[in-house]
Amino acid sequence: MEEVEFDRELAGLSEDARWQEWMARVEAVLFASETVVAKKSLMAVVGQGASLDRLIADINRELTKRPYEVVAVAGGYMMRTRKKFAPAIHKARHGEDKGVRLSESELLVLATIAYQQPVSRADLRDVFGKDVNRDLLSRLQYRKLIANGPRSPRPGAPHTFVTTPEFLRTFDLESLRDLPEMDFPQA
Repeated sequence: MEEVEFDRELAGLSEDARWQEWMARVEAVLFASETVVAKKSLMAVVGQGASLDRLIADINRELTKRPYEVVAVAGGYMMRTRKKFAPAIHKARHGEDKGVRLSESELLVLATIAYQQPVSRADLRDVFGKDVNRDLLSRLQYRKLIANGPRSPRPGAPHTFVTTPEFLRTFDLESLRDLPEMDFPQA
């Protein structure tokens, strides 16, 4: 099968037709992806002079009466169902729940890691006044909410934990700067 050259610029189209085609390309890529799509990947399907932020804004403007939207998440974009449709989706799945269920302990540890990362087990012990169970940390890693970070400057250079892009996606955050303001004791 002969490979056709991909025309990013679409110079042969009118300005309006070119913009509509770029919007359609971006929307198609987002629709086809189950995960966050990096800005760089989206820019690869539109012309060099295109503003990705304006394209996304125009796509969302066209989607205002639809049950989904394009959202900025973890440094990229993703197509998501609007939150108001969550009960209908849940009902259609007959109670099937694919959401992340975390215990109070898991949430506390995850919040501490999110706000104070990179955090070692010793840092967590300093915050909570007791050792944090390794199984709890393993569950958070298994769910891809945390990962190993850089070695700590503490004696023995223990491993640290940091949040992941999956953490940002799960909690609908574009970056850690979107976390609510909180006061935590310093480790």
